[in-house]
Amino acid sequence: MVALLTAGGLSLAFSLFLTPLFVRLFKRLQWGQFIRDDGPQSHHTKRGTATMGGIVVILGTLFGYFTAMLITGDRITVSALLVLFMMVGLGIVGFIDDFLKTRKQQSLGLGGWAKVLGQVIVAAAWGLVAINFPNSHGATPASGAISLTRDLPINLLLAGPIIGLVLYLLWTSAIVVATSNGVNVTDGLDGLATGASILAIGSYVIIGFWQYNQSCWGNVADEAMFKCYDVRDPLDLAIVAAAISGSLIGFLWWNTSPAQIFLGDTGSLALGGAVAALAILTRTELLLVLIGGLFVIETGSVIVQRAYFKLTRGRRIFRMSPIHHHFELKGWAEVTVVVRFWIIGGLLVAAGVGTFYLEWIVRQ
Repeated sequence: MVALLTAGGLSLAFSLFLTPLFVRLFKRLQWGQFIRDDGPQSHHTKRGTATMGGIVVILGTLFGYFTAMLITGDRITVSALLVLFMMVGLGIVGFIDDFLKTRKQQSLGLGGWAKVLGQVIVAAAWGLVAINFPNSHGATPASGAISLTRDLPINLLLAGPIIGLVLYLLWTSAIVVATSNGVNVTDGLDGLATGASILAIGSYVIIGFWQYNQSCWGNVADEAMFKCYDVRDPLDLAIVAAAISGSLIGFLWWNTSPAQIFLGDTGSLALGGAVAALAILTRTELLLVLIGGLFVIETGSVIVQRAYFKLTRGRRIFRMSPIHHHFELKGWAEVTVVVRFWIIGGLLVAAGVGTFYLEWIVRQ
């Protein structure tokens, strides 16, 4: 518990007090945001705002987590390192995209498929590592089973040594690509993706800590053993989730409207990767539909808009997608859209955590 609070507090302090230094540095390097010409006109005033703020969030997370573990003397586990690996790996993909935007002086960096390829490479490498390194009880960080609140009796790896591995890597990559792009799509208004990510990642602090208290290898009461979780390193997952959340809270101080710095693809892809990694390692993959519900809505609005546009040859459902821009064009103030979307995201996260806990209560 001490490590969890320490990691969150140190990460928060890092991003809260050091973000202004990074803002000045990024502006000196001319790492400024470029705005789509077809976007809301009000957004053109944001042109030149420092971007690649995901670097601050990632560094804050790494500083908070590793310093907390050093101070408390707790053991660093492979599960936490996997979350950080995914976060840094996708952050690098996003950084390349952001850097190309600043270099080309336009709002397009990596091509769509190039970005997806980078995400798949990171996800596949991560997936291979995640099914190795069993602990003394034989539990690996990830499993081949599809999961909701715990593993379901559908194990992709049992399909055969080659086919099973391919299916597992495809499933893992699909979760990572969908989640990271979901956060990326949501990152369109000041503080929107940052606040939504705090809520989603914060839920894994609760889930991981609960799994630790009800671990099959912990102090769970004998009469509750049939409800226990065989998740490897759940407390360390809660600690790293606390570090990410703390870093985001400090960053939000500077990212809220009017933003002095944006996450950029560096941050949005990294955060989406962290959410996906936490979901897979806590064995709550399908629960992402609720915990990441706001990201699902945002991504779904883009998919529906494009499909309807093609089918009707030019007609639109929304004035603009993602859907947060639709409400902007309807006359809602940016802050109003952000806060109301945070409320929606928070309710969906609460539903996800509630579903997780409800399964434990009714399990017989």
